[in-house]
Amino acid sequence: MTVKITTHEQAKTLIETHDTFLFDCDGVIWIGDELLPHVKETIGLLQALGKTPIFVSNNSTKARTDYVAKLAGFGIGGIETSQIINSAYSTAIYVHEVLRLPKDQKVWVLGQSGITAELQLLGYETVTFDDLEAAAAARGAAPLAMEDVHELVDPGVGCVVVGLDFQLTYLKLGVTLQHLLDGKTPFIATNIDSTFPFKSTRLPGAGAIVETVAFASGREPDAICGKPNAGMMDSILAHHRLDKTRTVMVGDRLNTDMRFGSANGIDTLLVLTGIDREASVAAGHDDVSFYANALGDLYTLYNSV
Repeated sequence: MTVKITTHEQAKTLIETHDTFLFDCDGVIWIGDELLPHVKETIGLLQALGKTPIFVSNNSTKARTDYVAKLAGFGIGGIETSQIINSAYSTAIYVHEVLRLPKDQKVWVLGQSGITAELQLLGYETVTFDDLEAAAAARGAAPLAMEDVHELVDPGVGCVVVGLDFQLTYLKLGVTLQHLLDGKTPFIATNIDSTFPFKSTRLPGAGAIVETVAFASGREPDAICGKPNAGMMDSILAHHRLDKTRTVMVGDRLNTDMRFGSANGIDTLLVLTGIDREASVAAGHDDVSFYANALGDLYTLYNSV
């Protein structure tokens, strides 16, 4: 049964019966650069009660250290890097521990610096379109163009990673495609979120870019590293020992956050500040244990008496 959290007793019981809180970030903790109401107080309350917050995000644009800094900038302190598990980190772990890509092979990255930073921390050399542009500028060459696409393929690339890229261009897609046309180079997706919340609207997510590359190459990703896939839980368990009966996944998306929690045998709490709406869960949902209007409701309801 799916329960809406609307009273002090419900909020108190939810908090007291869980020790570990897995939080999605975009649409739950913040939207863009805006912290959502009473989130700081909610995290502080959980920490004061001895609970463990872990931030589990499909956003690959930032490295884990960037998340720690962003949380600190919002006044949410006491968070260690090990408490940040995002799809950039999960992807790097996959390349290193599952794919076991030799360190003398490079990784082509269509995405933001979060991916390259996490891969580099594990000892991999990354190649991006920005690197190619910088090299061309250093040679005094003309700006890169479609006519150069064959020359931009790096024979040392042994893996392709595709994630969210806010500066996506046709030529970036073209070079990424060239690295996949052999049908052999591993194709790894950080996540397949179709959209992400931004201010009062939605923007295309990593999944939209992954789908474009997949359609053009005629290939599906060999691995998807974000929620709801098992690799994300493997990354969490590499750092934390969880009692799944006392763990809850808090998110704003049914098809990623809630499915991730349900598939891993943990309770779920859907908040309505991001993608999905009450109409989707009011009559009950197999993947949703609880739902609330906002994460901040836990703080306000807990302190309402």
